[in-house]
Amino acid sequence: MGVIAVLVAALAGFVMGAVWYTTLARPWMSAAGIPLDENGKPQGNGSAMPFVISGVAMILVSGMMRHMFATSGIDGPFAGLVAGLGVGLFFITPWVAMNYAYAMRPRRLTIIDGGYSVLGPGIIGLVLGLF
Repeated sequence: MGVIAVLVAALAGFVMGAVWYTTLARPWMSAAGIPLDENGKPQGNGSAMPFVISGVAMILVSGMMRHMFATSGIDGPFAGLVAGLGVGLFFITPWVAMNYAYAMRPRRLTIIDGGYSVLGPGIIGLVLGLF
């Protein structure tokens, strides 16, 4: 049951990212400095590698969150949601903000990526709490 919970939670986090970045595609590409072609599409070869890395990352995050929840006694969808939001807000987003500050990345990029850094683990925690 644990492997299924991790995989479903990872998929939910991945889908949340797809919705987030589809909705915020233009401002994100602008803040990230991604060059666009004459049709407004990102230039490049369209490699699948970012999606593969994202999928693997979602599985790793979901697996570790499941382990943390089990050892901490976090049980149920609401507790999972709150714990997941906490992981995003107090672990992942500060790390992203710190790295972006040193790299002198735009604040808007930090806000967009930080938002997903909070909502993604929140959704993963919610799904894990359902199992």
